[in-house]
Amino acid sequence: MENNRPEWSSHLSFIVATVGSAVGLGNIWRFPYIMGKNGGAVFLITYILLIAFICIIPLCSELGLGKLYKKDVINTFKSIKPKYAWIGWLCIITVTLIPCFYFVVGGWILNYIWVFLTGNTAHNYADYFNSFSSQIYMPCFLTILFLLMTAIFPFRGVNSGIEKANNLMMPLFVIMLLILAGFALTLPGAKEGLAFMFKPDFSQFNKTMILTALGQALFTLSIGMGTILTYGSYMKENTNIVKSAYTLILCDTFIAVSAGIMIFPIVFSFGTEPSAGVSLAFISMPQMFAQLPCASLFGLIFFVLLFFASITSGISMLETTVSAFIDNLKISRKKATVLTVFIISLISIPASLSFGVLKYFKIFDKTVFDLLDYSTSNIFLPFNTLIICLITGWCIPQFWKKVFGEGFIGGLFNILLKFIVPIILIFVLITGI
Repeated sequence: MENNRPEWSSHLSFIVATVGSAVGLGNIWRFPYIMGKNGGAVFLITYILLIAFICIIPLCSELGLGKLYKKDVINTFKSIKPKYAWIGWLCIITVTLIPCFYFVVGGWILNYIWVFLTGNTAHNYADYFNSFSSQIYMPCFLTILFLLMTAIFPFRGVNSGIEKANNLMMPLFVIMLLILAGFALTLPGAKEGLAFMFKPDFSQFNKTMILTALGQALFTLSIGMGTILTYGSYMKENTNIVKSAYTLILCDTFIAVSAGIMIFPIVFSFGTEPSAGVSLAFISMPQMFAQLPCASLFGLIFFVLLFFASITSGISMLETTVSAFIDNLKISRKKATVLTVFIISLISIPASLSFGVLKYFKIFDKTVFDLLDYSTSNIFLPFNTLIICLITGWCIPQFWKKVFGEGFIGGLFNILLKFIVPIILIFVLITGI
């Protein structure tokens, strides 16, 4: 075990950083529109049950691996058995591919912050978004700019970079989210929006909704890409894994629900479709803000909120790759960060151009952006999570006792880890493929 591994300065810093990793665009715009597509309140109930009783298992497994081995993702699996190193590399491939499309969206967010900061709001945001995203130079430039802004923090290190960034940004993020949610509750459609969120219609319940809820839960917790394992490797020895995992789940769910409370009253007030997808954040919401008093102010707060959500998640993704490069290529943190930025830049540029000059270039009938999004979310993440559960459940002696403890609860979690969760993940993976 390595003794020179950096550690979080406090348990609170660990929780804030891990929540920052989990809380991203998936909570702010992806969760509301998926909830809108899948029956509202009944989806929310299903999501909460799955995240609390199923997703807790792989979440604790990743945290446990990090705390137990105190190494990067690749060396963690190599320590279990040298032949398992490929699992770590697969996680690194996954966590490196996700920013290649995720940071394209980050570039869009930077553009919208500038739009609302300068007061140059558009009359038709559908035309504006389509025109902007199809450009060659500016979206690519902003994608790289967002990447560089994110890379500053892993470049500076765990305590002076990542920890300080999350300790500053996450409280501001929560404050802005609550301000917008509080304002949304004053709108005429607040009652209908809250009813959609919290009054279940169980006739909407179906197996597709269950799979969608599980996929969203895995995505939002950053499970299966190695970020949780990496952040877990910086934990102090006296940290309780299960309590930390449930704290993370509670915070993540609170933010996702708060995002729904922010968005659905606005959506119902202006008669917009709640399942609008990507357009909800970049077309529908700006269009609705334009009809409100202080439109530029509310629009600016919303996109700064998205910026904080995306950059804190982005930091954890870059750190996972940087940490692996440091330990396996035997290079400095600064060189590892530069190498990570270079690799992501090469792939993110064609992902950005897939909305314009490369929109007709398709692989498996998908653009570069869509292929990166689909393959990571529907194949790599559930597959990696499945492998992690199988390894921790069957290949590490007494792992479940070290993480979950003995007694009835520990035994129940062991059964979930070895049998129930892998079966569910196999079903999710087959459906995704």
